[in-house]
Amino acid sequence: MAEPFLVDSHCHLDFPDFADDLAGVRARAAAAGVGRLLTICTHLSRFAPILALAEAHDEVYCTVGVHPHEAEGEGIADPAPLIAHARHPKVVGIGETGLDYHYEHSPRAAQRESFRAHIAAARETGLPLIVHTRDADADTVAILRDESAAGAFPGVLHCFSTDRAVAEAALDLGLYISFSGILTFKNADDLRAVARDIPLDRLLVETDAPFLAPVPHRGKRNEPAFVAQTAACLAEIRDMDEAAIARTTTENFFRLFEKVGRPA
Repeated sequence: MAEPFLVDSHCHLDFPDFADDLAGVRARAAAAGVGRLLTICTHLSRFAPILALAEAHDEVYCTVGVHPHEAEGEGIADPAPLIAHARHPKVVGIGETGLDYHYEHSPRAAQRESFRAHIAAARETGLPLIVHTRDADADTVAILRDESAAGAFPGVLHCFSTDRAVAEAALDLGLYISFSGILTFKNADDLRAVARDIPLDRLLVETDAPFLAPVPHRGKRNEPAFVAQTAACLAEIRDMDEAAIARTTTENFFRLFEKVGRPA
């Protein structure tokens, strides 16, 4: 694949939304210049088909973890299962994990326990932690700081949609910041202001597909090809050309996700 190319650093290719169209989704991503797709695990019980997707397609890699929504039923208290799965060459990250107090699908205590176990797995394996936080900023930052004091670990705040203070706290801990299609939404001026000021070497882009399709696709099913619209918006915000943003975010991705192979 010719450079510069883009990476979708966070999508969910195993979701039913893509069941009848995966070949088309992959083809459109390639046509849009998206050279790597990172499909994210949300249920440990569904890890096998996620790994199978990654094994079947050269451009697809995956993570292993339990979303905070699932912490009550599938939450991890012991990092050992995550560490074991992380030995596979196609497993390149831990998560997604974190805290979500918006929907309260799982008790907060269970979310916090699972979050800390995921951090322990990231610290042990050296693989990046994929952090989800919604309406839980104070606790998310407190746990990240507390666990960082016990030993450093790499990671990224995915689908960043909160405020500058959280971004600065994450950056202070060495984490990356990933922006999704939310960046393109009409009412996202504050988020665009944060994106303008993030250090260039800590920026990633993602879709979180099938959710949060960027403008002009808003309201439709999102897919990895649409990461190009988010990257274009980020380029405009940063007063950079799109090729430069593609090179920057892609290099950042490979620096963070060291196990991912580059396209030939």
